[in-house]
Amino acid sequence: MNSLFSFLQRLRNLFRQDDLDRDLATEISTHLDLAAEENLKKGLSPEEARRQALIQFGGTQQAKENHRDSRGLPLLESFFQDLRFALRTFLKNPGFTGIAVLTLALGIGANAAIFSVVRGVLLRPLANHDEDRLLYVRQSAPGIGEADAAFSVPEIKDIGAGLKTIKELGTLSALDFTVVGLGEPREIRSGVVDGNYFDVVGLRPVLGRLLNPADDGPNAPGAAVLTYRFWTNSLHSDPSVLGKTIRLGSYEGTRPATIVGVLEPSVPYPVETEILANIVTSPHHLSATMVTGRSHRMTEVFARLAPGAELDSARAELNTVYASMLATHPETYKTNDHFQITVTRMHDQINSNAKTILWVLFAAAGLLFVIACSNVANLILARTVRREPELAMRSALGATTHVLRRSLLAESLLLCGTGALAGILIAAPMVAVLARYAARFSVRAAGLTLDFSLLWIGVALALVSAVFLAFVPRLPNGDTSTGFGISGSSLRVTGGSRRRLRIFAVTQITASFLLLAGAGALVRTLLELEKTQAPFDTAHVLAVNLPVMTDGRTPEQVKDFYRNAQRNLSTLPGVERVSYGFSVPWRDTRLQTITLAFAAEGAKQENPEDDTRAAFRSVSAGYFDTLGIPIVEGRDFRDSDRDGSERVVVISQSLAQRFFPGQDPVNRHLTWTDPVIKFIGISDQPRRIIGVVPDIDDENIIPSPTITVYQPSEQEGFNGRLFVRAKNDPYTLVPTITRAVHEMASDQPVERPATLEDVRGEVLAPNRLNAIVFGGFAALALLISVVGVAGVLAFSVSGRTREFGIRLALGSQPVSLLADVLKDGLVIACIGVGSGVVVGIVFARVIGKYVSELQFPGALPLIASAAILLVAAVVASALPALRASRVDAIQALRSE
Repeated sequence: MNSLFSFLQRLRNLFRQDDLDRDLATEISTHLDLAAEENLKKGLSPEEARRQALIQFGGTQQAKENHRDSRGLPLLESFFQDLRFALRTFLKNPGFTGIAVLTLALGIGANAAIFSVVRGVLLRPLANHDEDRLLYVRQSAPGIGEADAAFSVPEIKDIGAGLKTIKELGTLSALDFTVVGLGEPREIRSGVVDGNYFDVVGLRPVLGRLLNPADDGPNAPGAAVLTYRFWTNSLHSDPSVLGKTIRLGSYEGTRPATIVGVLEPSVPYPVETEILANIVTSPHHLSATMVTGRSHRMTEVFARLAPGAELDSARAELNTVYASMLATHPETYKTNDHFQITVTRMHDQINSNAKTILWVLFAAAGLLFVIACSNVANLILARTVRREPELAMRSALGATTHVLRRSLLAESLLLCGTGALAGILIAAPMVAVLARYAARFSVRAAGLTLDFSLLWIGVALALVSAVFLAFVPRLPNGDTSTGFGISGSSLRVTGGSRRRLRIFAVTQITASFLLLAGAGALVRTLLELEKTQAPFDTAHVLAVNLPVMTDGRTPEQVKDFYRNAQRNLSTLPGVERVSYGFSVPWRDTRLQTITLAFAAEGAKQENPEDDTRAAFRSVSAGYFDTLGIPIVEGRDFRDSDRDGSERVVVISQSLAQRFFPGQDPVNRHLTWTDPVIKFIGISDQPRRIIGVVPDIDDENIIPSPTITVYQPSEQEGFNGRLFVRAKNDPYTLVPTITRAVHEMASDQPVERPATLEDVRGEVLAPNRLNAIVFGGFAALALLISVVGVAGVLAFSVSGRTREFGIRLALGSQPVSLLADVLKDGLVIACIGVGSGVVVGIVFARVIGKYVSELQFPGALPLIASAAILLVAAVVASALPALRASRVDAIQALRSE
């Protein structure tokens, strides 16, 4: 009872001053009344209810001791009382609470979502058994532009003989099969594998069996395994497909195969496949040219470390074996070609494309979290300074620093806990969006959802934020001389508080600058890609996959089919021109990488020892006209340029300028000299150059000079792609084209119709996604930073009301106050931008040592980012500046 009387007496004495803050008294009284009402509901007596309310608010140490002696109040219950007090406080300030929770939710949700994707793509183990011992082997020859090459069968035999650190090798060749027997005939992405493949890669079946060494050899029956995704998505997990016989067609014929199993869910690499068949299903793999052709490289090699062997020792042994092979066959491996072999762990290889982009995205989310915490810290610090009279009151009444800090911690935990909960709710849809984004770089991202085992990330971030925010404010110690005043209605902002507010604002600007600069670089790259004009018409040309159907047809009949298709489709209403070839620009990347060595009559070379290689393209007559490509010199192919007539080619302008400078290349002769031509049905007879066309870079969005040779597919080459030039909307022709083709051959697949403009857009999609995702992070960061700067300046103006009143009373003009506050905002922004530049340079140097492919912004994105932030700072400063310029001098002085 004495403690309660003492408290009331001290409260009455404090409020007996002339400069009494009646709002503060009302607020304290309200809190005490609410707390007392809650205690009465618990069955406490009025005196006990009031005493507990006193302890909750602060109270005297003696009161606390008396209450603990009488009631034994646990520390946990005291903390719960602090939480209830914090909840009432936040409910009274919905604006502050909403902004703080939303800001934290965005920061925590973005990090939880990104970490789910990073873990799912980069850190999650593969389905492959004992993945740490699974290796991927590759070779390259920079001297001839082969940065990433497969192996030939003779090379595989050479490097696999007598290895000690490698247990065994498994091989896979990517091949598109036209499949008959699984519904409508269709072209399916497939792989031809040897009998060791599944054992080496460490995969198991979910249905039936997988291929094994008994399925090798030319006399083995055809067998195929379905991938899990194809089985579930296309065949609806039908178990009756087991034992079904299908026909697999390729350029060189059709072979039967029995479905023997379904593969467990796994990552398809290096290409996505739907069917994996044994070697006998591909006539080409049984040919002598495939078996003996050392330069015929189309097979991927996987390896498994022997027990006890390490990766470094395997690399050393493979390098030794590979060097011996190069020395044994100098005619194939020329010194200037710089052939070399690389070995990586399968897990690292699969993640190589996605690793950089995802870790950068994770860093962006981290910066957003820093910005969010800094902004909320500013809000809490500003709010705490406004509450300084209340905190001083509680301190003067006997509340210790520990009690006040615990109260602030309760508020922070409630705020951050709510933010974390909202962040988890935000994270779920964010993961879906980011998974679609990451799927552009890694097949492992397909179907990712929020990893609820990572909820601890949100909890950890919330705890870190809460502790950080609880210890941001400076607390009173009961001595009003330290700068915490109980009386007075205006804010007396201490230098320490103002400095911390500015530090947090600068931190936000710094992080925002880094995000803006990164997003600016991506946007600049995207704009450069978007404004680049394709070297041919893309809007009116429809590309359609018309895969070769060799089942029961001779090679001549296959050619007749494409001739008839070209002739019949040309007569359809709305069609201007029709042609065909073997690859769609930008889409058939595997086919577009084919380059062949050649020799040109009368060509001039600076170094005769260098290999002269050209991109190989097989097209029909009318191809250039269909795509709107002009003939610079000579003529186009004609229908008469068929097998049996004079062999002719058309070359690109860069080839003509490089090998025939100042000369007329038309009617000169070109001969393929690449040893691989005998494996793909191309003769080494001379070919007369009949025309020159502009460079057509059909591999890259930003075109570069190309050395390309086109030859008529009627003489030698491949088909499979149809090109239709339409008068109006090309997509309106798709049903008509499909019907016309099926009238010629009812089982002929007609697939993937798309304009070349949309094909190009599909290639641009990853760049667009990069710009959108990072731009979204940057825009959100900018918005939070603008709010932060505006809050700091608004708070500063509130704290300087007396100063502004004095300046106005002494004759200062409002415009000078306006300029003063605007300058304050610009100073904060300039310091933040400068810090961002320094941090960015340090970041670039450190990260550049580990991530060589990471590109950093140029001068333009940096200047643009700085300009945006400076303008944003001016905008954020405008309202506080106007408020400062409109201060009433009399009212400002009277309030003090």
